[in-house]
Amino acid sequence: MLVPEPRRQDTGRTYVSHPYPLGVHPSHERDGSANVAVYAPGVPDLDIVFRLPGGRWQRRRLTGRTGGVHHGTIPPAEQQRLSETGFAYMLHRDETPALPVGTEYGFVPADSPVAARRRGPDPSDQQVLLDPYGKGLRRVAPPEGVENPGPDAYGGRYVSVIAQQDFDWDEDRPPATAWRDTVIYEAHVKGLTALHPEIPEHLRGTYAGLAHPVMTDYLTSLGVTAVELLPVHAHLDEPHLTALGLSNYWGYNTLGFFAPHAGYATEAARARGPQGVLDEFKTMVRDLHRAGLEVYLDVVYNHTAEAGQAEPAYCWRGLGDEAYYRHGDDGRYVDVTGCGNSVNFGNPRVVQMALDSLRYWVERCHVDGFRFDLAPELARDERHRFTRNHPFLVAVNADPALFGTKLIAEPWDVGMGGWQTGHFPEGWADWNDRFRDTVRDFWLTGPRSMSLGGDGGNASRLAGALTGSADLFAASGRSALASVNFVTAHDGFTLADLVSYDNKHNQANLEKNRDGTNDNHSWNHGVEGPARDVRIRADRAQTARNVMATLLFSQGVPMITAGDEFGRSQGGNNNAYCQDNELSWVDWRHTPADRAMLAATRSLVAVRGEFLAGQPSHFPTRPDEVMMHWFGPDGSPMTATDWQAPGARTIQVLIGSRGGRVSGLMVVNGASADMAITFPDVTQLLRPDEEEHPLRASEGVYALVHSTASVLHGRYGARYRAGRPQGVPANSVTLFRLL
Repeated sequence: MLVPEPRRQDTGRTYVSHPYPLGVHPSHERDGSANVAVYAPGVPDLDIVFRLPGGRWQRRRLTGRTGGVHHGTIPPAEQQRLSETGFAYMLHRDETPALPVGTEYGFVPADSPVAARRRGPDPSDQQVLLDPYGKGLRRVAPPEGVENPGPDAYGGRYVSVIAQQDFDWDEDRPPATAWRDTVIYEAHVKGLTALHPEIPEHLRGTYAGLAHPVMTDYLTSLGVTAVELLPVHAHLDEPHLTALGLSNYWGYNTLGFFAPHAGYATEAARARGPQGVLDEFKTMVRDLHRAGLEVYLDVVYNHTAEAGQAEPAYCWRGLGDEAYYRHGDDGRYVDVTGCGNSVNFGNPRVVQMALDSLRYWVERCHVDGFRFDLAPELARDERHRFTRNHPFLVAVNADPALFGTKLIAEPWDVGMGGWQTGHFPEGWADWNDRFRDTVRDFWLTGPRSMSLGGDGGNASRLAGALTGSADLFAASGRSALASVNFVTAHDGFTLADLVSYDNKHNQANLEKNRDGTNDNHSWNHGVEGPARDVRIRADRAQTARNVMATLLFSQGVPMITAGDEFGRSQGGNNNAYCQDNELSWVDWRHTPADRAMLAATRSLVAVRGEFLAGQPSHFPTRPDEVMMHWFGPDGSPMTATDWQAPGARTIQVLIGSRGGRVSGLMVVNGASADMAITFPDVTQLLRPDEEEHPLRASEGVYALVHSTASVLHGRYGARYRAGRPQGVPANSVTLFRLL
């Protein structure tokens, strides 16, 4: 039973504290006091230290303790007494006069040197423990002994800060885009706009810059429906990066699961403190919604910025190291993340913290979805084994506050049994690394082999990718819409580098080029890096278009990495996590080749949308109604022998549904020479008893819609009759509509 702990103040009034909700909130008694609750099972007695705006640091014991939660009350000053009407307003804002907006605070064990000081603690001298539920963070001192430390340099001292939640959402409505119509655009808040010449300079690289009309107009004209942002939770640099004078640009090093990162806010917002940062983030979400764009956050619950076991505590380690982090029988950390620590999702309180964080971003900040970094770690039990029925996965699916939220797993970590693509439960989508590797192998590794005299393999695996790896997801009861298809992401080569480099070039990371994967499935087309040869540049451009076409015309949910739509390069760096500079930022100065790639991407997204608009709303979730008929170059249905033939790299696939109005033919010619193909006669697919089959109305005519081969661009709309041969260019993807 949860028993509240009373506390009598000097006025004689009794203030009652509660162990819930966690964090700092108005008291249940609605008397103007603040209820403070923090899960700290590793501390016998805990004090809160706080400083009201313009005041000095104070200290107060949290006298209540219930199930590892320390709780207490902070009473308001007599002049802060509120009427019932006034308190109702403060409650709506989740604000209390006892600890108003802008109050800085933290926690210290009662027996620590900071807590014992007679004149009161000063967190700028020694790090206090942050509130795991803190809605704002402020650095109160830079790290000592570091020359020119960056704003997020490791070793700085931080405090939690009170931020109120009232915000003018102006009837904000989430776009609620159906999964099958979703096209994801993965981007970095700063990197997307830091160099954009049409965005006002003071907004570049910020939340406000991302939501500027110049940016939203661009994204909607591209045709994407959702922006997936690299981590925006408050984060720190790793110790080794601070020592090297670098920073964690990507942000996968969380310091607070409830606070937006201050470094992505405008100077004006930062001047207002954490409240200004939070308000600017919410404004960004509201404005992206107005443009019809959903907002997904890449969230990192699997490890924290506290790094290895020997590093000092910022928050969780000091509050309860054994409870918050995974440990082995020897007392050492069980690290399945490769980042020094792994958060203990075998502990119900940790599961609760993650769920509360997700609810906060959905309910208070109107976020539409999440991509979970190293998601298997979140589904490992108390023995560190992955289970698809883990309480966290079940709870996220069952939580009414999160119902309808897009949930995307990065389905691997570095622990035993860490590869779990296809194994997450219903309600989740997975980043599909099988799709990534298959598409790269077909368009890059295969042609490289062919250039050296090999056969380049065949199209059998690519066919599986075009179905959205339906076989991979069927066992978990999910359809192809559980497959988030991608060929590139923030981690690895960009698309332009994928077709330009055989090897990584990560020297700028100052790790002697040892970081980043060596298994890139890439091909430089004969020259490493930038090429003067016009033919090589043309071949690279066509390969990039082939990859983009395959991505956008596979079943599943496509994800485009920011800048790939026009050929952004990182100079061959495939691990630019620490490059907060022009190497990683999107360069908006487009060459003619960049503009051609952008036009091709826009066309492909538009054709995809037109095709889906001609299908029933449930497409493609009912496999028995999906039509995918496979044909060889001669127009005959593919046989088992055809699929296994070495070097058989030309296939035709007719795509549609029994309830649809549109059927399309995708011709993939992965051969190094032009190929004569015969368009399939669809009447051979009909059975006498299928009177309602949509193909019965076919005219047997195919209209050219799009091709990655520039030689066909002037022939869009041309018609071709079934049964007749037609040439298709080498190394190309060509799309037709069946009339």
